[in-house]
Amino acid sequence: MMKLSKYVLYDILKNKIIIAYTLFLFIVSLSMFQMEDNSSKAMLSLLNIVLIVLPLVSLIFTTIHYYNSYEFIELMSSQPMSRTKIILSEYAGVSISLLSAFWVGVGLPVLLFAADDTGFALLFSGTCLSLVFTSIAFFASVLARDKARGIGLCLLLWFYFALIYDGIVLLILFTFSDYPLEKLTLLLTALNPIDLGRIFIMLKMDISALMGYTGALYKDFFGSSTGVLFTTGIMLIWITLPLWLAERRFKKKDL
Repeated sequence: MMKLSKYVLYDILKNKIIIAYTLFLFIVSLSMFQMEDNSSKAMLSLLNIVLIVLPLVSLIFTTIHYYNSYEFIELMSSQPMSRTKIILSEYAGVSISLLSAFWVGVGLPVLLFAADDTGFALLFSGTCLSLVFTSIAFFASVLARDKARGIGLCLLLWFYFALIYDGIVLLILFTFSDYPLEKLTLLLTALNPIDLGRIFIMLKMDISALMGYTGALYKDFFGSSTGVLFTTGIMLIWITLPLWLAERRFKKKDL
């Protein structure tokens, strides 16, 4: 499994898209810190990149890589190697390459200019979101045999998590505003990894007062050790569950 993971990783690291993605993140991150005297303002700008660009790139790149490697996957399946090892090796190679791009492109500037709680929260959320959406992309790719359908499904998932979900939550909160929604709000947050990452970072920026009563609730919960464990546990579920479903589907799939 390790040999296959290394082969996949070395092949991806030579990909021009990964190199361009790393340079894009590094130039943008460095520019943000150079243009802003206050590192907090730069972190707010980087927040949008981590929450929007990272999930999109992880979904699209992983999907394209899976379909471009389909013949290689078929070849490996004909060898005395379990399908579980194949899909996990592919996931390891893709996720490590995306994480390397993120840590070089965003991690180095953050560690240089904002090595505080907010910076580490940004790096933690970015790492988790890269792994989460790589897992989701593998599941979507295994489900859809056609490349166009797989990419389309991933784009729909990105629109849902990044844009549509927030509208649904606002509609629910507005409709049932007369009822106590504290626990429901926490549950709804756990159902979207992007929202979970956003709240985790924003609370480290100490701007929860701008979020009203909900912000106070978030600060009391997510600011505690229980909240950190909750965030970590939910992110781990988001990483492992789609990958487990992809592995089960891949084992039964007719290649």
